[in-house]
Amino acid sequence: MKAMLTKSRNIIHLWKALYLQPTVTRSIKWKTDILQNTKVSKDHLTPEIQLRLITPECDLFHRPITTNQEKVFENDPFWGFYWPGGQAISRWLLDNKNVVRAKTVLDFGSGSGACSVAAMMAGAKKAVANDIDPVAAVSAEINAELNGIQLTTCTNNRIGEDCEENLILVGDVFYDDEIAGLIIPWLEKLRLSGKEILIGDPGRHGLTVDRQKLLTKLATYELPENACIENHGFKFVNVWRFK
Repeated sequence: MKAMLTKSRNIIHLWKALYLQPTVTRSIKWKTDILQNTKVSKDHLTPEIQLRLITPECDLFHRPITTNQEKVFENDPFWGFYWPGGQAISRWLLDNKNVVRAKTVLDFGSGSGACSVAAMMAGAKKAVANDIDPVAAVSAEINAELNGIQLTTCTNNRIGEDCEENLILVGDVFYDDEIAGLIIPWLEKLRLSGKEILIGDPGRHGLTVDRQKLLTKLATYELPENACIENHGFKFVNVWRFK
């Protein structure tokens, strides 16, 4: 029995050495890289939320990326920007706390985790920041800590999955018809199962007039000047609810 226990402990130690430690090491590196290449910003629609973002003050904001060797991050750091749809959803949640209070929230395509932070600040029971980029998960954790709240992160591709969360937040994902064609049917299924779904979008190509017929517009916000510059001239952003 003693030999079996010793062998079990050795196997557990080996598993941690092979799998757990590299993940921890990568997370520490990503956190360091994020902190070195971002600035704390409140220059957005939700100044009550502090976010680590890639701003014009950051070298990375201006650096041309031409080869993989020059990249600070393996994937494009979309999490480093507070996109219009996320700003709008976050603003709406903070102004309509009754919608999210005591609910569980899935922040799909979460990026910086700003919507998750807003949901928790507005009284959510739990918020899951979901992004397939693991660096985005670290970014969300940093921003949660910066604002003194706790959230859960998830890097699984949730498209097509059932959700245990009550409220689904979807910001800035409808970049083209192809991606919208994958996401909208999934959201329709979730809505039929009783989930509440909020969408933030400044008018991207994938959210066509026909698809907007599935939605009810809740609010329109004018974007701050810096967001207009970073987002190809979009001046306004809408919050929609799935009917």
